[in-house]
Amino acid sequence: MKTITKLYQAYLHDSEYIKITEDIISNDTIQKMNQFLHHINVTCLEHSIGVSYYCYCICKYLRWDYISVARAGLMHDLFLYDWILCRKSKSLPLHGFQHPKTALKNAVRHFQLNALEKDIILSHMWPVSFSFPKYKETWIIVAVDKYCCLIEIFRSLKEKSKKSRENNWYVQHID
Repeated sequence: MKTITKLYQAYLHDSEYIKITEDIISNDTIQKMNQFLHHINVTCLEHSIGVSYYCYCICKYLRWDYISVARAGLMHDLFLYDWILCRKSKSLPLHGFQHPKTALKNAVRHFQLNALEKDIILSHMWPVSFSFPKYKETWIIVAVDKYCCLIEIFRSLKEKSKKSRENNWYVQHID
């Protein structure tokens, strides 16, 4: 198993979180998120689980609507396309601006959402997307999404750098 996914395995031991989100996580459309890389070597589903679970923990601690946050967190990046490939081919140059609307359309197609869940999905990219968050819980998703993104990228770069150093050491010592 990839090191990065170990970051997001805590949810497996939280029976309340699993009960709240099992219908979403087990959904075939949500499972398709595992086919698309999101940040270097993390899939959209792995990233969304991390965001969802961290936000759930924070909002539960604060006694805010942790149920809606957990559920919307799983759907916030439900865009179902390879955004990296689209960017390279220039077929979708403004992914950061556009994907929240696509994710919301996909989420509404498959799940019944409340106003908070819709706001979370639509506003999670603020300030890149111009949809200003309307709820305090949305602000948690905005911050945690960016935090998870940074952790995923830096972990991946650290692993890449470590492998590169190991390979260079080997090459240097066979001469």
